[in-house]
Amino acid sequence: MDQYVVFLSLAAVFGLFMAWGIGANDVANAMGTSVGAKALTFRQAIVVAAIFEFAGAVLAGGEVTSTIRKGIVDTASIADSPELLVYGMLSALLAAAIWLLVASHYGWPVSTTHSIVGAVVGFSAVGIGVGAVAWGKVGTIVLSWVASPLTAGIIAFALFKSVQHLILSQEDTLARARRFVPAYIFLAAFMITLVTLFKGLKHVGLELSTGQSYLLAVVLGVVIALIGAAYVRRIKPAAGEDSENQTVEKVFGVLMICTACAMAFAHGSNDVANAVGPVAAVVSVAQSGVIEQESGLPLWVLMVGGVGIVLGLSTYGWRVIRTIGERITHLTPSRGFAAELAASTTIVVASGTGMPVSTTHTLVGAVLGVGLARSASAIDFTIVRNIFVSWVITIPAGAVLCIGFFFLFRAIFG
Repeated sequence: MDQYVVFLSLAAVFGLFMAWGIGANDVANAMGTSVGAKALTFRQAIVVAAIFEFAGAVLAGGEVTSTIRKGIVDTASIADSPELLVYGMLSALLAAAIWLLVASHYGWPVSTTHSIVGAVVGFSAVGIGVGAVAWGKVGTIVLSWVASPLTAGIIAFALFKSVQHLILSQEDTLARARRFVPAYIFLAAFMITLVTLFKGLKHVGLELSTGQSYLLAVVLGVVIALIGAAYVRRIKPAAGEDSENQTVEKVFGVLMICTACAMAFAHGSNDVANAVGPVAAVVSVAQSGVIEQESGLPLWVLMVGGVGIVLGLSTYGWRVIRTIGERITHLTPSRGFAAELAASTTIVVASGTGMPVSTTHTLVGAVLGVGLARSASAIDFTIVRNIFVSWVITIPAGAVLCIGFFFLFRAIFG
């Protein structure tokens, strides 16, 4: 069989496997707070992800993607040996996908971006040379292990403390909710619009300046807050004991569903590149025989990414969802909402400041912040320790696996 066909077939299969891993791990992070807080059932979360992750991946995943994510390696030195890049990208996809399978099995929420970056670093070090790796950028990624969760944790702590002080700890809970929830709705709509514009639509070619993006977010935030205020005013207290608190939690539950939909769209559009970027590189080299810094994305490649993400969540995502939604700390809709809003705020701050950020690390930090706002005893620190260890070993694990596969593919095809 022609090697061209073999490479394309392997790239499609490994890309689907990698997208499956993103669905099992990363999408489960995005849905974990909503499911843990009982705002969505697991089946409903799959439906939300199927619609919005797939739409984000296919509609806004981009016509062009960087051949190698994050500019982590210089491929100029292997321009005369493009087959090395093919072996490297196939190895990186398989290595990252296997690591995501292992992490998902144990319920560890890890960064899919860091998984593929670790794999690419491994291939680059042995296939091109240690000097070809942009070690400064690798160091920046390591910084995100601290910056992402710390920033999100502080914001989530402050947000949930404000919800407690303004609404939950007061006697007239429902009246206070009617007064203050519209402000939280504005904040949520404002931040989620910015996340969607900065991360979800950046590949579509929508040319909005930063000022225009903020103005659009303010306008949408005000409109959605006014609609939300009308909705909250019409809510009648539920029957039974502690009825007002239950009613307020229902309001936050509705907010969580809205934020989950928007976050799923932004995530699908942004992180599908982790699966389809290497596939696009293999397709490009197989067709032209030349290494390009950016590769065109055929629609079928984006479709493979979108389908894989949905399959991963529906078949294996429950393990990571359980970790995020139940095992770190007990979540309710108001706590889950604070965590999601803090995570999206951190992503906006990172986009504006250039702070290295991982969606996974951000959400874990936000859930921790909400737990600490209650008390340190509300957090299972054994689970937290295991999560942090999994973050530290993600890049080396991806690198070691990729090196092994690279030598294997070079021996088979070289």
